[in-house]
Amino acid sequence: MVSLIARITGDRAQAEDLAQETFVKAFRNLAAFDTTRRLSSWLFRIAHNTAIDAMRRSRPRASLDAAHNASAAGPGEPAAPPGPDPVERQELGRALEAALAELRSDQRAAIVLRYENGLSFDEIGSVLGVPEATARSHVHRARKELARLLTASGWAPPR
Repeated sequence: MVSLIARITGDRAQAEDLAQETFVKAFRNLAAFDTTRRLSSWLFRIAHNTAIDAMRRSRPRASLDAAHNASAAGPGEPAAPPGPDPVERQELGRALEAALAELRSDQRAAIVLRYENGLSFDEIGSVLGVPEATARSHVHRARKELARLLTASGWAPPR
């Protein structure tokens, strides 16, 4: 949850404060929780809304969007190439962070919910308040934009 909020706000310390605020809001509104749904989706939705509200309070609307495993080879499969060295991995991490920061906030939230938190598209839609198809679209477009941004910054996949 903190990682989702940190991706939205760009501030880890603020994200920890907002995560606490999220749990307070959830506790106060526990009676409104629909027990037929997943608790995690409900909490992520509260966290998402809390982070967006904080962003709106701290910045003008125009800047809100300007400011988300190598597997073992089986029999007969070639061995996976060695992973990047630690320095290269750290540089790629920084490039990915910068690219994530350039995504629209809805796409950034969708990609973080999908790949960092493992939510399904239905759950992402529930958190973001959009239909499942829109959640899929956000993730798809975010992946394409991340690929474009990473390629532009010199991290093109090998051919």
